Amino acid sequence: MDKVIFLDSAIKEFELAVNYYNAQSEGLGFEFALEIRRSLERIVRHPLAWHPLSVNTRRCRTNRFPYGLVYHQKESKIIVVAVMHLHQAPRVWE
Repeated sequence: MDKVIFLDSAIKEFELAVNYYNAQSEGLGFEFALEIRRSLERIVRHPLAWHPLSVNTRRCRTNRFPYGLVYHQKESKIIVVAVMHLHQAPRVWE
């Protein structure tokens, strides 16, 4: 997905979540990573379809896990600002 760029903070959030889920159950973190990939594919196909959080920022919820991807669309790129757990301080990305 060469159209998607993660901010460093979003990469850290993603890695922490993968590690957490793998510690809970072997392979669950990889299932989480696959769900994030599916969400990114939906965002790339339909970048304006998801809930706006501000003028330039949107959030796409994952289907299986309580996470949302907070992102900006800039020209033909998707910039992932946060991989956000929706039950823990949901506005921390600001």
